[in-house]
Amino acid sequence: MDVMESAAKALDFMAEDRRAMRWRKILRKLLENKGAVFGLIMVFGVIFCAVLAPVISPHDPIFQDVEKRLIPPMGQKGADPDYPLGTDHLGRDIVSRLIYGARISIVVSISAVALSAFLGTLIGLLSGFYGGKVDNIFMRIADVQLAFPFILLAIAIIAVLGPDLQNIIITMAITGWVIYARVVRAEVLSLREKEFITSVKALGGSSGRIIFRHLFPNVIPPIIVIITLEMARMIIMEAALSFLGLGIQPPTPTWGGMLADGRVYLITSWWLATFPGLVIMLVVLGINLLGNWLRDMLDPRLTQL
Repeated sequence: MDVMESAAKALDFMAEDRRAMRWRKILRKLLENKGAVFGLIMVFGVIFCAVLAPVISPHDPIFQDVEKRLIPPMGQKGADPDYPLGTDHLGRDIVSRLIYGARISIVVSISAVALSAFLGTLIGLLSGFYGGKVDNIFMRIADVQLAFPFILLAIAIIAVLGPDLQNIIITMAITGWVIYARVVRAEVLSLREKEFITSVKALGGSSGRIIFRHLFPNVIPPIIVIITLEMARMIIMEAALSFLGLGIQPPTPTWGGMLADGRVYLITSWWLATFPGLVIMLVVLGINLLGNWLRDMLDPRLTQL
């Protein structure tokens, strides 16, 4: 027994050592990719701002003081050190509104991506595994949805449901499930005839067991990559809806709403639209760079860990 216990402990130690070596390789590859490091910094920076907004925000983001309206950012004539990025047309602090705007972007993008990933993955698994009529029904629904422009579909849904946070998340999730469904379906179609799947069928494995215990784990890597890249798209979509007045309604600060407010003052007060636009660009760029690195890490054809 002592020999067997020693052998078991040795095997456990070897497994832990392999896991540690794998994580060290992942960390090394991450640090070697400057774009991925930048993306990681941007993602954690936005999450940090969203979580600690009440603590780190220098001012109330919705407090209006018309006597301090259109104060320019630091480095410009008439700047105020209390407002390093200036104020908007109602005297509200730009920095505080950017920090609180991160909350809306993070909540909406994470919720919409989670909902669309769940729905799209489930549809893709069922469509790819069963095929036939099930596949035709789901794929025709996907084709019909792809034929609708996003803005038109969003306007129709929000006009019926109303422009609140929950309805915006539902709208964005409805427009995002198709890519998950198509990718997962393609993966399942290539996997369902593999030997390990036919072996499970021969042993009497149920359809549910095959789908969720054997097929689903094999489609997780592409799902992770899609989730990362869809996060960036959802942030842009939320900003676009807010810009058009279909997103979260004032006075709640959103990056898209700040862009809409600033477009009237582009000539005289450029900072109103420049800073929220710059933040959106940097965050989306960072998420895309991180997503590209994840794609390379999870693709066995491109890397070996």
